[in-house]
Amino acid sequence: MVTGASSGIGLALARGLAARGYDLFMVSRDAEQLETAARSVRETCGVQARCCPMDLAVPGAAEALFERCREAAIRPHVLVNDAGTFIYNDILDTAPERIDRILCLHMRTVTMLCRLFGEEMAADGGGYILNMASYSLWMPWPGIALYSSTKAYVRSFSIAFAKEMRERNVGVTAISPAGVATDFYGLSRGLQRLGCRLGVLMTPEKVARKALRALFARRRHIVPGWYNRLFIPFCTGMPDPCVRLIRRKTARFRH
Repeated sequence: MVTGASSGIGLALARGLAARGYDLFMVSRDAEQLETAARSVRETCGVQARCCPMDLAVPGAAEALFERCREAAIRPHVLVNDAGTFIYNDILDTAPERIDRILCLHMRTVTMLCRLFGEEMAADGGGYILNMASYSLWMPWPGIALYSSTKAYVRSFSIAFAKEMRERNVGVTAISPAGVATDFYGLSRGLQRLGCRLGVLMTPEKVARKALRALFARRRHIVPGWYNRLFIPFCTGMPDPCVRLIRRKTARFRH
């Protein structure tokens, strides 16, 4: 089962799992885009790919999704929690309703899906869970306070949960990619292609390959790209004047 499977990294992960022979249960909020994605996977990989249009940013979504799987007799061997949303805005300029949705999507839904499906996997003899964190967890900067903090939770939770689930033969992996060439950040396709050529961005397919290798190797956490790992101390220790400069230069992207 892959959430956020209609585009970007989620779709690339779905295709990667399909290429390994897995049938798919694809979840996303956009029903039309999800069906298009599932059709392309079926046609290119020759596996089953069922669609489940669902908004995971509301309380009870994880339980509802789990119940839907039970009714359809679906017991995933692999769970990918990729569904997410990016926000670049100050907390005081963000509507409380939007804050609730992001907290629910990135934290509650991920946690409860791990809890519900993790128990089922353990009863079945084992399985794999992949949770999408973010490189921004090392960047508690203004404008991304909500996004970076929720992704820090995903990483911390996943590592601890992996230690709990090791004895139950369930591997849990968190991945923290840096820049990725998707529509997630609102970048134009031209900027995405330029970013890939310059090495600033990774393609979703490359991120997915590294994520799945780490998942089936039962690694607890990875940061794709050795060069990205080198810059972590720089991000965490960036002087305030540099942070303020970045804030001024990126003010137009707030939404």
